[in-house]
Amino acid sequence: MIAIVDYHAGNLTSVRLAFQTLGCATLVTSSPDEIRAADRVVFPGVGAAYAAMENLRTMELVEAVREAAVTKPFLGICLGMQILFEHSEEDGGVDLLGVLPGRVRRFPNVPGCKVPEIGWNEIEANDPRGFVQTYEEYYFVHSYYAELNPCTVATAEYAGVNFTAAVRKGDLFACQFHPEKSGKLGLKLLRNFIHTPLAVGRS
Repeated sequence: MIAIVDYHAGNLTSVRLAFQTLGCATLVTSSPDEIRAADRVVFPGVGAAYAAMENLRTMELVEAVREAAVTKPFLGICLGMQILFEHSEEDGGVDLLGVLPGRVRRFPNVPGCKVPEIGWNEIEANDPRGFVQTYEEYYFVHSYYAELNPCTVATAEYAGVNFTAAVRKGDLFACQFHPEKSGKLGLKLLRNFIHTPLAVGRS
């Protein structure tokens, strides 16, 4: 069973329907026990970092999400990727889950580049598990980005910034873009997440 974490900050319906299209059973849940019991965990997210972290704490989901991110196949999406890092400068500065090394910053104001970035963007990838490939395009909606870090396996450019489009650490894969809104390539990524075996050893 795949658990989709409901912490009142996720694009739950689109994510659930995308897995349904692939014939995969999912459970949308706010239960720490159900997250721990799941075979795989999806951590979606839209909105602001401070509110999301407050929801996670209030709903007593922080430790369950941290554990899932390092013990089982785990997919973070958009804000669900950003929250895995150490700190975000959003909302005056927010401490995050600290599963991944690095910081999240706001795009600079650059003429001709509206913030948030909304739309399709091409990535450059070096993912050893092959979830994503160079020259593929995915759908992004975000004002903040994760800096390049040791776990970065795909990058994209916007507003003069080369930013992290996807990360991998062991069986954790997370992406700034929305695979559930990215057509056939997005469904391919979700299918890879469903079927890929566990990594040999965890990093």
